Amino acid sequence: MARVRLGIVGCGGMSKAHLHGFYDLDERMQVTALVDVMPEKAAVAAALFAGARAVTDFREILDDVDALLLSLPHHLHHPIGMTCLKAGKHVLMEKPMANTEAECLDLIAAAEEAGVTLMVGYVMRYHPLAMEMKRLLQEKAYGDVFHVSLWTEQLTICSEERMPWAMDHRTLGGGQLFSHGCHYIDLLLWYLGNPVEGAHIGTNLGTPWMDWEGTSDVSIRFEDGSVGYHMGTWGARGSRLRYAFHAHCTEGMLEADFAGNRLLVHTGFKRHTPGQEAEDAETETVLMEAESAKRTHAQILHFLDCIETGALPRTSARDSLQSLRVIWRLYEAERAGKLADLRGLGLVDFPHI
Repeated sequence: MARVRLGIVGCGGMSKAHLHGFYDLDERMQVTALVDVMPEKAAVAAALFAGARAVTDFREILDDVDALLLSLPHHLHHPIGMTCLKAGKHVLMEKPMANTEAECLDLIAAAEEAGVTLMVGYVMRYHPLAMEMKRLLQEKAYGDVFHVSLWTEQLTICSEERMPWAMDHRTLGGGQLFSHGCHYIDLLLWYLGNPVEGAHIGTNLGTPWMDWEGTSDVSIRFEDGSVGYHMGTWGARGSRLRYAFHAHCTEGMLEADFAGNRLLVHTGFKRHTPGQEAEDAETETVLMEAESAKRTHAQILHFLDCIETGALPRTSARDSLQSLRVIWRLYEAERAGKLADLRGLGLVDFPHI
């Protein structure tokens, strides 16, 4: 089979993260064009790939590519994505898919009408630690899961010089929860299934460059009674957890330590009796060590597989819409001062989640 000709639209920070995934793919993929409104950025990126073009208008490359990676400000996902899909091109869209449900549905319809792959870049689902945690939870290796917490702490300062579009909820699509937390709401749904109700509390205290929240706390109850929690911030001036997932199960606690690239299980806690000193007999076992860079490699490999076979992506557009629907309902309920009703968002229609 001929190599897939890939064009990259948007040569900022996220595209650089994706480039780590392109190693050992010469037999299956050829990067033929790099696009950015700043010509110097396109030129620097194009220099990494022999024979690749550097242009400022994505429409110039549509005849030279089979697929596109779109790594753009969020408000451009819909207009540029629609043009690419209608031209019959496969699209790997950086998250979130688009800023409104109507825009997402437009993109889904365009991809299905053209018969091309539309995959959303929820790259954490391709991280080996996250994937192994999913497998262990699904197989109940440590009993029934009753609580999953996902912690993400980073310092992301936006300014008029750097990512000015991210300071405005109208171009970002929301706040930190929508822009970055969508990864982790998606993971909670992937791990725990159908949500029932939830709440979001956000603040821009500590992140004054954000007009909506720069720090988020989300709690969601699921159909089986389990609870998912996500804390994310763009305002961390220090951190211990950084990026860490904790899954409490009836026979132990799984921990994905992304800073250390390890998956661990903690077991052997002695029962605590009120009024008595608890004996700490915990054991910690490393189950897996992984390279974090492999997540982008696994993601692009999956995208190529879907293009070549016609298979539905693990992070398909239809599935990916569900995490955004959860976020939109959480925002609405927060403004109304009540719990969000998260039932009936379409997850049951896509059992392969």
